[in-house]
Amino acid sequence: MIAMSLPGLAFSDELQTQYSDERAASEHEAGAAPNNEERSVVKSQGKLASAPVVMNEEYIIGAHDLLEISIFQSPDLSRTVRVNSRGEINLPLIGVVQAGGLSGYALEKTIADKYGEKYLQNPQVGVFIKEYTSQKITVEGNVKKAGVFPITGRTTLLQVIAMASGFDAVADVEKIRIYRVNPDGTKETHTYNLTDIREGRVDDPQVQGNDIVVVGESSGKAMVKGLTDTLRGFIGFGNPF
Repeated sequence: MIAMSLPGLAFSDELQTQYSDERAASEHEAGAAPNNEERSVVKSQGKLASAPVVMNEEYIIGAHDLLEISIFQSPDLSRTVRVNSRGEINLPLIGVVQAGGLSGYALEKTIADKYGEKYLQNPQVGVFIKEYTSQKITVEGNVKKAGVFPITGRTTLLQVIAMASGFDAVADVEKIRIYRVNPDGTKETHTYNLTDIREGRVDDPQVQGNDIVVVGESSGKAMVKGLTDTLRGFIGFGNPF
C-alpha cells in the first residue's frame, strides 16, 4: 500500500479497490453494468474525498525525501520522517532503517519485517511520500547539452535525454549506459537501446538520483560526419566566395 500524498489526496489504493468492489456489487444488484473507470471519489468512515494519485512502485526513495510511515492500529509507532543524507530514517523500537535506494513497497516490507521480529504480529505498514526532494543526475557523451540536471520524483531515461536537449549528430542511440552506485556501495551498469524503448518493445527505465547516463558515439555516424566535414573543407577552400 503506497500512494503519494497531495493536498486533498490522502487515501490508499486499498480503499479505492474497496470502493470499486462495493460499487460493482451495488450496480449488479440494481441490474446495471459496473463501470470500473468511475472512481472519482472513495468512501472512508462516512467521509468523501478525492481519489489518490498512486505513486509508481518503482520510485526510488532518496536523501531528504519526506516520508509518512503508518502502522495500522499502532498510531504511537506511526511517524513522519525525513530521510537523512545517508539514506536512513529512525523509527520507534526498531531504530535506524535504510530507506534510500528502496522503492516504497520494499521499504514497507523492510519495516514490517523488523516490527514483526519482536514487537507486532503481522504488522500492516504504509509508506506515503509526502515530499519529493530534488535529486541530481549526470548526462555525458553525445548529447546536445551534457551536464548535471535536477530530477524530482519519478524520471525516466527518455525524460533525461530530453533534459539534455536530445542527441548530437553522431550519437549511438542503441548503446546508452546508466552507471549506478547503490546505497550499499555496489555498482551497476545498465545498457539500453533507445530505439526499442521508443517503439515500445521494452519499458522506459526509471533513473535514480546520482545516476550517470552516458550516450556513446556511433562509429558509422562519426565516419560519415568526418568525411562530410572534410568535403565541405575542400569545397570551401576551392570556392572562397
